[in-house]
Amino acid sequence: MPMHLSYSMNFYPFHIGDYISHTSHLSDAEDLAYRRLIDLYYQSEAAFPHDLAMLARKVKSNSETVDLLLNEFFEFTDNEWHNTRADKEIAKYHAMQDGGRKGAAIRWAKGGDRPPNAKPMPTKNQEPLTKNHIKTIAPPEGVDVSLWNDYLKVRKAAKKPLTETALKGLIREAGKAKISLSDALQTCCERSWVGFKAEWIAKSETTQDKPAQRWDSSIQSIVNKGKELGILPKPGETEGQYRERVRMGRA
Repeated sequence: MPMHLSYSMNFYPFHIGDYISHTSHLSDAEDLAYRRLIDLYYQSEAAFPHDLAMLARKVKSNSETVDLLLNEFFEFTDNEWHNTRADKEIAKYHAMQDGGRKGAAIRWAKGGDRPPNAKPMPTKNQEPLTKNHIKTIAPPEGVDVSLWNDYLKVRKAAKKPLTETALKGLIREAGKAKISLSDALQTCCERSWVGFKAEWIAKSETTQDKPAQRWDSSIQSIVNKGKELGILPKPGETEGQYRERVRMGRA
């Protein structure tokens, strides 16, 4: 089936957490080519033909890279390359379009001010997000729903709704701190943080539950304790004898 570049689907859901977890192993060039392939797929609203040279030219890459990405992220069926998630989103988009046209026809039949072919009202999948238009973000892959809801409550209490940009920052900082996103979110919930920096986590781990140093752990600490009690070492005295005198508090 040839690609029909209608360019009618201008917006589509982009799940940052899923994308990063599935593409972290790609090189910069492979990552860029994959994003362009996904954009092209949504724009054309059709599966890709098995034409590596054509696809490579459209995404400004090379046939070898495109072939690698197709085999990893797409399925080859009926001599075409399909992306399962994109196919579902495109189907939902078409369903909303059909629903909008039918609704317009009904309004027109009842004396409304719109003709039957009027374009449907914009949907959430068609509108760019702004600071005043924040959508609810689903839990990233691997994050427990209850933990996610607790974290959203922390942000709500602080009057800072979660944006995709903020989530991307959380994922990046969790990676720097070498902990999972779930552990990072758990820390935020426990400390009422809406966000964090990797160095905060590192500092917290080094200071939390740190055992107190024993007074007799070294000769210097014994001497310091002895000075504190006014007990000084005697000539010819061994470390063990001095430690015992300090322990007993004998001058």
